[in-house]
Amino acid sequence: MRADDILHPTEAGLYCPPGDFHIDPIRPVARALITHGHGDHARAGHGAVLATRQTLEIMAIRYGADFAGQRQVAEGAIRVGDTTVSFHPAGHILGSAQIAVQPDSGPRIVVSGDYCRRANPVCAPFQPVPCDVFVTEATFGLPVFRHPDPADEMARLLASMAEFPDRPHLIGAYALGKAQRVIALARQAGIDGPIAIHGALQRLSDYHVEQGIALGPLIPATAADVPAQLVIAPPSAFASAWVQRFRDPVIGFASGWMQVRARARQRGVELPLVISDHVDWPQVTATIRELAPAEVWITHGAEEGLMRWCALEGIPSRPLRLVGYEDEPE
Repeated sequence: MRADDILHPTEAGLYCPPGDFHIDPIRPVARALITHGHGDHARAGHGAVLATRQTLEIMAIRYGADFAGQRQVAEGAIRVGDTTVSFHPAGHILGSAQIAVQPDSGPRIVVSGDYCRRANPVCAPFQPVPCDVFVTEATFGLPVFRHPDPADEMARLLASMAEFPDRPHLIGAYALGKAQRVIALARQAGIDGPIAIHGALQRLSDYHVEQGIALGPLIPATAADVPAQLVIAPPSAFASAWVQRFRDPVIGFASGWMQVRARARQRGVELPLVISDHVDWPQVTATIRELAPAEVWITHGAEEGLMRWCALEGIPSRPLRLVGYEDEPE
């Protein structure tokens, strides 16, 4: 069986005929395997969903308990149709996983979803999974993207807080994953006092704490007089009247895209923090070298640059163009 017979793009998303399932489908399907809980990968309305326990619980928080007809926790090797599938940590957000698809005969394909190789205090680290075909994202798949150590970015935040002690520091961070990572990194950097959070972050942050992730004292950012210099909010809050409650704030944003200074200027960001939950160029190329797959399929980003690199390395590659997978703010 050829790789194309095992997985191929359809209008609903990546489909596996021998298993009769889709991976991260963009519309309701009979059976969906979900890599992680971000909205461009995890949607409600499927007949059945197979995912890690944490991803299923995150989907229930975001979409309600009845987000799918049936739910199954991915544990160990699972038979689905004429395939065996298994889920392996992706290092992206809490519960995120790569999905390995092994048909009864034919190549093994690993769909990595979104993944990161840097240590992340809010989720399990990426686990290299041997495979014949590796499906990789290329969100930051150009040589220019070389993300700094997150600890160095947090040191910049602390330096700004020390320089401007009377100005609240409002940091934009996506509600699922990035916000909790920034909070955890702030704790590692030595911020012990209360951190204020926007209401949109409360339930997901509570869930992280329930999963044993230490986020320290968190208080609502809606208090009349917030006794915290650091405030975390989703990016959408900065375009609303909510931000006007803070006098002369330092506006920051935590994202791999903050390496592109023009994006920071367009957003009016005074303190860009280059903290990404995706692989940068050195990480994605090192991962491909480590796995040494027979073929690489590339999606979610700059396919051309990574395809050129694969060609120079003698690795067959091709773009796997999937509609509807524009990443949410990361």
